[in-house]
Amino acid sequence: MKNVYQVGSGALTFEIIEKIINNNLKLNLAPEAVERIQKCRDYLDKKTESSQTPMYGITTGFGSLCNKNISPDELSKLQENLVKSHACSVGEEIPPVIIKLMMLLKAHALSLGYSGVQVITVQRILDLYNNDVMPIVYDRGSLGASGDLAPLANLFLPLIGAGDVYYQGKKREAMSVLQEFGWKPVKLMSKEGLALLNGTQFMSANGVYALIKAMEFTKKSDLIAALSLEAFDGLIDPFLDCIQQMRPHPGQIETGRRIRKLLEGSELISRKKEHIQDPYSFRCIPQVHGATKDAIQYVANVLLAEINSVTDNPTIFPDEDLIISGGNFHGQPLAIAFDFLANALAELGNISERRVAQLIMGLRGLPEFLVANPGVNSGFMIPQYASASMVSQNKMYCYAASSDSIVSSNGQEDHVSMGANAATKLFKVLNNLDLIYAIELMNAAQGLDFRRPVKTSPVLENFIHEYRKEVPFIKEDVVMYKEIHKTVAFLNRISFDFIHF
Repeated sequence: MKNVYQVGSGALTFEIIEKIINNNLKLNLAPEAVERIQKCRDYLDKKTESSQTPMYGITTGFGSLCNKNISPDELSKLQENLVKSHACSVGEEIPPVIIKLMMLLKAHALSLGYSGVQVITVQRILDLYNNDVMPIVYDRGSLGASGDLAPLANLFLPLIGAGDVYYQGKKREAMSVLQEFGWKPVKLMSKEGLALLNGTQFMSANGVYALIKAMEFTKKSDLIAALSLEAFDGLIDPFLDCIQQMRPHPGQIETGRRIRKLLEGSELISRKKEHIQDPYSFRCIPQVHGATKDAIQYVANVLLAEINSVTDNPTIFPDEDLIISGGNFHGQPLAIAFDFLANALAELGNISERRVAQLIMGLRGLPEFLVANPGVNSGFMIPQYASASMVSQNKMYCYAASSDSIVSSNGQEDHVSMGANAATKLFKVLNNLDLIYAIELMNAAQGLDFRRPVKTSPVLENFIHEYRKEVPFIKEDVVMYKEIHKTVAFLNRISFDFIHF
């Protein structure tokens, strides 16, 4: 069916995830996934009955309590208690899109058939997803090893009839919603609580969302930079392909190509210039934007491996007759990648603010602060302040969360990744970038209007034409924050695919 995605039918890709989220597809378990899940569960049941050897988290306690053996009649209670006691996420509520991504990624990981869960457990996750029953999860509490224990515990409380959810726009107790649908709470069997709570799906969901948005930002940043270049009466030479080939980083080459494509047919870029060189914030766009593109590609490769991995613990191998307690839940690969991505994205904001500063200095025939009557009017003086403030704040968010570790579980979990913190601060960097680029677009469009009647390229003229329907040329001082917010809304509403990069 066109409106359904079968979880476990194959590897996840970013394209598939975008299609699922953007088109609100329903989720079903693929038949082959059901077989894998059941096979692993059957093996675990037989192993639990026959083995006299303690199995971590299955017949023992957790963390530093791994030496405590649990009697067979308490195995189910052990798993239920695990979910309840670990539900310690706090802070701000996670947006619904991240909740849905967490459920999708966890269901996919469990569908691979190495976790020992029941089929009904995975099916109930999909039931919540398909009916927009959104468990309430908060953004703080995970150390990123043993996975994302606290937020995943909050996420899966509703499976056992506990916790709170949003349903039909209202906050409700999960049990009342389960009763409304006629769903009984899932009776967790041995190992299932661990399978649900161990894993990197909170980190991964935040990372997938940030990465998809970052990919869109590379298009946005190139287009707005091209507009600023035109407003500044900049040179095309630094974007020619021959110079990129002398330092052939893929992102640099791609950025040069994009800028050249955007400026095809421009009267401004082709006219004779009085200056022979541009400041770095214009001249080095291929190098700076390109390095961010390369960083995004690296992070994409890490994330793609992660979301198609089994990251709970222990891992069950029915065919090999092995149950291995390992460390696949450790978030270090993601933590380092997310810190890297935060730095790369922050640099887009850094260079953007510098272009804004150049545009308001009264250089190259532009009026000071991009207003016709400076003095009486402050014009675009203070938007640059706002941009500089957010650029500085992003530098704070570039602190490497992955460089930190705090011992937990009485010394048993003596090195953690802090990958969840690395993931959540990506949100803050991206939110600032929305505003920083809105401010650059406002300045670039204002500067271009002072170049009239000379035109930029047809592509950019069409873009500015659409923008000017919502944010007009500023002749005299207006309340600026409203224009900034309208610009953010404009940039987030349009698709940049029309450029045919």
